[in-house]
Amino acid sequence: MASPVICFGQQPCGIFPRRFLAAKFITARRLRAELGARVVFFLHDSDHDPRETQTILHHRKTGAEQTFNFAFENKLQRKFSPSHLKRIPAGWQANTARQLPAFVAPPLVEAFKTVTATNVADFCLEMYRRMGLLEGVEVVRSSDPAVRRAACDVDDFFVDLPHGGEIVRARRVPGGFELHEGGDSKITLPDTPFTKEQISPTRDTRLRWMQTVVRCTHYIAGAGEQAYLNKADAPDITFVSRDPIDRSDEAYTEIPS
Repeated sequence: MASPVICFGQQPCGIFPRRFLAAKFITARRLRAELGARVVFFLHDSDHDPRETQTILHHRKTGAEQTFNFAFENKLQRKFSPSHLKRIPAGWQANTARQLPAFVAPPLVEAFKTVTATNVADFCLEMYRRMGLLEGVEVVRSSDPAVRRAACDVDDFFVDLPHGGEIVRARRVPGGFELHEGGDSKITLPDTPFTKEQISPTRDTRLRWMQTVVRCTHYIAGAGEQAYLNKADAPDITFVSRDPIDRSDEAYTEIPS
């Protein structure tokens, strides 16, 4: 039999990863030791929601909570570009680095300063690597054209399209595309041809789309994810609850040993 493949998925979720993502890494390492398995991190860097990279830190002396996030070059890019195409403006990294010593230990500040990525997804991935979380972990990215070509067709999806001088992630609807501004407000984009290399899945079609590429035997998910996953889309997967962790939505700032 083929060796087990343990997978977990997440969009970039903070300059320092949220603790629920760290718990998935920890769970995967435990299972790898138990099963002798390969570990795959499915990075959904096609996601476009800027709220996902909000990073909650606590002041090291006062305990006061502060939320950090990336800056973006313009409003359109911030709201609608996929994270691998959200460019980081000059000065953001240096300005953030000046604030971080009050919130995280010096090794993490120095690691942050050494990241050279110029877009949000790459920056998060480099930071997670510097924190030691990606050691022995294969990364599969939803933005990768080869992954998109290999994935199955799905009936609910987004398409990366040019709009307003940027690439935006627009939901496919009959006769065209939509950008959701919030509430009932939507921007309609005209129909235009597109290829598989422009397609990324929605939340409800992501599991089946991902599995045709990753072909994992075990999938680690949190309680919220377990609630919406359509497990019938992947009957060959054993679903594993991630290990519990407190303050799950805050940033994970452990120093690598």
